[in-house]
Amino acid sequence: MLQVAFIRENKEDVIKRLAKRNIDATEMIEDVITLDEDRRALQTQLDNTLAESNTISKEIGNLFKSGKAAEANVLKEKTSQLKEDSKTFGDQLNAKAEELTTLLYKIPNVPHESVPSGNSEEDNEEIFTEGNIPKLHEGALPHWELAKKYDIIDFELGNKITGAGFPVYKGKGARLQRALIAYFLDKNINAGYTEYQLPLLVNEASCYGTGQLPDKEGQMYHDSTDDLYLIPTAEVPGTNVFRDVLLAESDLPKSITGYTPCFRREAGSYGAHVRGLNRLHQFDKVEIIRVEHPDNSYKAFVGMVDHVKDILRELKLPYRVLRLCGGDTGFPAAMTYDFEVFSTAQDRWLEISSVSNFESYQANRLRLRFKNSNGKNELAHTLNGSSLALPRVLAGILENYQTEDGIQIPEVLIPYTGFDKI
Repeated sequence: MLQVAFIRENKEDVIKRLAKRNIDATEMIEDVITLDEDRRALQTQLDNTLAESNTISKEIGNLFKSGKAAEANVLKEKTSQLKEDSKTFGDQLNAKAEELTTLLYKIPNVPHESVPSGNSEEDNEEIFTEGNIPKLHEGALPHWELAKKYDIIDFELGNKITGAGFPVYKGKGARLQRALIAYFLDKNINAGYTEYQLPLLVNEASCYGTGQLPDKEGQMYHDSTDDLYLIPTAEVPGTNVFRDVLLAESDLPKSITGYTPCFRREAGSYGAHVRGLNRLHQFDKVEIIRVEHPDNSYKAFVGMVDHVKDILRELKLPYRVLRLCGGDTGFPAAMTYDFEVFSTAQDRWLEISSVSNFESYQANRLRLRFKNSNGKNELAHTLNGSSLALPRVLAGILENYQTEDGIQIPEVLIPYTGFDKI
């Protein structure tokens, strides 16, 4: 969440930058400042009351030592009142602090200065494109038809077992899925990321830490008995590895990667644009996460973008990179680049990765700090990216690599699959 000091010192700029998200944050920002002033006033009253009580307590002790018990007993009555006052001020202070925190949780991150204004994905900026779109043979099929033809993904079986949005991968389809996971992890490990196997269920504090709550409440699967949430992405458990951690400056950067199934309760509307693997309730993803010094986070951001580009080059998939507008940027992110692969059979772009810099927004929620060169505690910056989300990458491979007599396997994956064709 945003720091109160940052809001106080940059009020007009915060309001202006949040307007890029199509939010008029004036009232919320004014309320934050007012609540903070009230909190400070109560803190001062509490501190003064406690100080006065301590002073009188010392005086009472001296009076008893001097044999002035009557005077001491009079002051004891005053300390009783001061204790009641301090409790009242303490309760009011806690309530005001909780009200302030609740409001801060509702305010999204301010977009980076370079983020364009806009309302939706229509206003995103294409900043890079690479790769040749293949010319497919006549009668080329979308991936859901290919999956049925070659019996590698069974959507109907998944619907029977669980429901829509839970496909079953079979035979070479399952092996190709596993090959992609192993390839992505190896690429990330070779780039310096440490592999983690992470929990698939997280507690409420973890969801608040990375910004899924309260923004995405109702969009995640929730076990009310144990108050645990199925993860929407490995970003949540991976970033929470560093919750309540104080690092040395020399410890930075921290770079981790992990594969997890991911669960999304709200999978979107119906129609051809969400058929097959285009939109699922359960899907696999390999994530990269970084904790960086604030001075280095945007250099690291560029490095993560280049890393994803390198993967897509090796897969030889045509792709483009979009800088998201304010209205399409996720709640906790300061800047996000989306990667999209072109599906020739569907004649459309499919999102397959997002790389985001959250600056200090998540770190403030997580209380993730490092001790800087001046010996002071400072909030770190957090970043994460999909490297990669599998469903649409797999859809792109099936559709763009299809031939009249089967589906070729990208050369870089053959050592992982053990076969070169479906």
